[in-house]
Amino acid sequence: MNNLPIGIFDSGIGGLTVASAIVKVLPHEQLIYFGDTAHLPYGDKSPEAIKYYSLRIAKFLADKKCKAIVIACNTASSLAYSDLVNFMGHELPIFNVIDPVVDAVVQQHSYTRVGVIATKATIKSGVFKHKIQARNALIQVQSLATPLLAPMIEEGFFNNKISRTIIDSYLSSSKLKNIECLILACTHYPLIQKEIEAYYKYQVNIINTADIVASYIKNQLISMDLVNRSEEMGKKNQHEFYVSDYTNSFEQSATMFFKEKIHLKHQAIWD
Repeated sequence: MNNLPIGIFDSGIGGLTVASAIVKVLPHEQLIYFGDTAHLPYGDKSPEAIKYYSLRIAKFLADKKCKAIVIACNTASSLAYSDLVNFMGHELPIFNVIDPVVDAVVQQHSYTRVGVIATKATIKSGVFKHKIQARNALIQVQSLATPLLAPMIEEGFFNNKISRTIIDSYLSSSKLKNIECLILACTHYPLIQKEIEAYYKYQVNIINTADIVASYIKNQLISMDLVNRSEEMGKKNQHEFYVSDYTNSFEQSATMFFKEKIHLKHQAIWD
């Protein structure tokens, strides 16, 4: 079972930040990635729709014989994680991208004012505030929905004047006043981390969620004795990438992350 692939899914390219981080810490693992590009962004969908999409994708990855599934999307993690765990009957490890980040933030005892930016659905769920304050009630959590960021990134608008204007407009909100750290609670957002750091003049600690999640998953797979021991896996062209709707931008982004030509496979799992 150790040489079976790890399944990862997101609504689009955002989960590639998590996927590439996992490859760095677990270079011998094979990944099967599913980008639900037909339904992106998840942030403005109903909880019922997000749960349905997540369950269908999880079944697809389970049928591909994945040994674990990573919900590389904060929106799906906040709304569908419990359903996926119940659906899989606890037989297949399911990882979300929220709990590892909450652990990392709470363990930094110096934080008293934590900012969170995410999609509307993630912010509305209140999942970060609830989980952080359940661990440390003294931490003030200041949340802001930033719905334009994920679509902006999907369209390739980052590191330019357009992205800086939108980012500055959001981060200047009074809801994020005097924060000491900022959680990028959408897996798309690490792609604009440098712009966010520049806005704060490097005075606010920006939480790199992708690296935190990858490290957590590595430790969990080790503890479960699920780490691949073969050096043959994880080489070029071993990973598989599926999308529910083909887009050039996704293929270009995947190629950028994995430093190799990526061939997308269109998979209409909704039929």
